[in-house]
Amino acid sequence: MEQQPVVCVVGPTASGKTKLAITLAKELDGEIINMDSMQIYRRMDIGTAKPSLAERQGIKHHLLDILEPHESFTVAQYAKAAQDTIREVGTRGRLPILTGGTGFYLRALTQELQLGGIRSDDELRRRLKREAETPEGKLRLFSRLEQIDPKTAARLHPNDVQRVTRAIEVYELTGKPFSHQQPALQTHTMSFCMLGTTMDRAMLYTRINARVERMMEQGLLREVQALLHNNVPATAQAMQGIGYKEIVAALAGETSIQEAVQRIQQHTRHYAKRQWTWFRAEPRVQWLDMARKENTAMALQMAKTFWKEANQ
Repeated sequence: MEQQPVVCVVGPTASGKTKLAITLAKELDGEIINMDSMQIYRRMDIGTAKPSLAERQGIKHHLLDILEPHESFTVAQYAKAAQDTIREVGTRGRLPILTGGTGFYLRALTQELQLGGIRSDDELRRRLKREAETPEGKLRLFSRLEQIDPKTAARLHPNDVQRVTRAIEVYELTGKPFSHQQPALQTHTMSFCMLGTTMDRAMLYTRINARVERMMEQGLLREVQALLHNNVPATAQAMQGIGYKEIVAALAGETSIQEAVQRIQQHTRHYAKRQWTWFRAEPRVQWLDMARKENTAMALQMAKTFWKEANQ
């Protein structure tokens, strides 16, 4: 086998990725590799919709709970960890199944982003962070990014300080815009079967709203309070995730809990829309309406055929 076969289950949040991935793993002797940028953090379970031990149904999961919430994690670090895990799972004759909704993680794996090799400069990063915290600082940084790298600026929001400052940092360290960091295809090492979970938008948004309400019932508020009590800074990378930053704002008295819940629902719906846009730009994704039960069997057949052909 010249290439390592990998099944990817991608799609917007709340569209059924976890359930499908576990079904595939049970039927195809597979192991699941997390591809969600929030589920890598320990003690952040409810707000990230991390599958519980019961939901995992005995299937081995990798790259869950690998970092403390105060630690940062780059796309390059994820790509290295995922590649190593895929290789290890494959050497045991089992099928690696990537699942998650972080599109940049998928791109880093399917295309070896040379950007990943660029180390951060602590002083430069601190300077940019200080600037972002000044009045109108976010807008000034975003305006600068629009001038040096309009392509990257077009897909970011001015409030996405982490990515805006990283793009500026890359430009200042390399002299080349973030969008000009050329990927090199690595299809010689892995082959991919990409399955996309989707459904009617109104149905998905209803599922998202219900999921957020369920998170609150399960104790999302207590989860955030515990993180803050255990000295996880409100400014930590992990705490900027949807579901956490809104609760932090409510605990600080900036909004009510009810308003925070509504914002989480709204922000999650917007995030799902961006995920659709991102993954639909990947032509290899085979989309399946998960509201139709027969499509689970269809996905299983696709993955079986792919796995069988890869082993011939």
